Amino acid sequence: MTLRVLCVFLLSGWLSVSAAALPIPENGPALRIQGSNTIGAELGPALVEGLLQEQGLLKIHRETPDTANEQRIVGQTAQGQRVIIEVAAHGSSTGFAALKNASADLAASSREIKDSELLALQTLGDLKRPAAEQVIAIDGLAIILNPANPLEHLNTEQLARIFAGEVKTWEELGSRGGAIHLYARDDQSGTYDTFKELVLSRLGKSLSSAAKRFESSEQLSDAVSADPQGIGFIGLPYVRQAKAVAIADGASQAMLPLNSLIATEDYPLSRRLFFYLPPDSRNPWAQALATFAQSPQGQAIVATSGFISQTVQAMSVTPNALMPEGYQSLSRHAQRLTVNFRFAEGSASLDNKARQDLARVLDYIKRNGKTERAVTLVGFGDLKDDPARADLLSKLRAMAVRRELVRNGVVMREVRGFGALMPVATNSADEGRIKNRRVEVWVY
Repeated sequence: MTLRVLCVFLLSGWLSVSAAALPIPENGPALRIQGSNTIGAELGPALVEGLLQEQGLLKIHRETPDTANEQRIVGQTAQGQRVIIEVAAHGSSTGFAALKNASADLAASSREIKDSELLALQTLGDLKRPAAEQVIAIDGLAIILNPANPLEHLNTEQLARIFAGEVKTWEELGSRGGAIHLYARDDQSGTYDTFKELVLSRLGKSLSSAAKRFESSEQLSDAVSADPQGIGFIGLPYVRQAKAVAIADGASQAMLPLNSLIATEDYPLSRRLFFYLPPDSRNPWAQALATFAQSPQGQAIVATSGFISQTVQAMSVTPNALMPEGYQSLSRHAQRLTVNFRFAEGSASLDNKARQDLARVLDYIKRNGKTERAVTLVGFGDLKDDPARADLLSKLRAMAVRRELVRNGVVMREVRGFGALMPVATNSADEGRIKNRRVEVWVY
């Protein structure tokens, strides 16, 4: 589709080029995105290109200015007018700082916004509103080694001690290679913030000053690949030539960063990637990009960029002896959807991602003709002193999801609660307990 001019008029500094098309500014970029390097290196620009194509722009290409980790994505109207979108990828924290000083229209973040940032940005509106906080993809932090390292799995406690510098040799971990060399992202990185939150801070540790720090994900991964004694952490698309190891958290099984385990957020080091759009934003391109990212076309770009899309699929689960009998039976006769419903911290309400996922799950159920007694919900929870209370709470969480599905015409087959069984994270930390409070969707 070409961009046809239906009307041209001046409106608050923007030129409207079509009744259906987005307005184009007379001067400067149409949209300024700042924040996460994980998003900004490839995913963000790819989503922007998809949006420009959807708008019918021509000659879409990327331009690289002199500043590292910055790009301009450029398209052209049928009349030859350039449309520029700027992407600066210097770390998640910089995105929120840019919103505050009005040098960005949209923040890209590979971690959830901090309370301090929410407070600092409250004049822009509530950035925790569902329309403001949008999960665009799921990523997994991979723990990477040199391919020659024979180590196959680690737990989060070992990881914390390694990156704090307390475990100094590979021999202490039952491997070989001598001294451990640490590689980490820089302080501005959402990848580092996530690792710090999920691994270091939870166990009262700090990153060793001996760690080599990188702004670029690619450079970090390549450095580990070249160092037989190296270990690092990285976003899933940037494993490249390195070797990822399986990770356990608390009583969970050790899990590799597989797509299915990251999609459900069961993998201990899974994380969400966000766009934060100020509710009072007057930039129509910001809202359009957030909407495009949630669309089937946008989620297809997420997948081709190496991240995990939120497109709902059914997957078979192989029963094993660690599962309760009722769960084994379910896995023999039904398939699990690649989504877990989780809840806002300290609340029985679905969190923002779960609200987005409801529409996707409903679409899957209706498209596949499973509205009549073909869906089972399975609730889980964190450890309680009274197992009966854990069982009850897990079933109540499943009932909360049931209400939403029934309201939209789904007749349930069954609702079950398995209490604190089959944890995916440790119950000794708030973050772990929140991950364990989940609802799975199974279809026959």
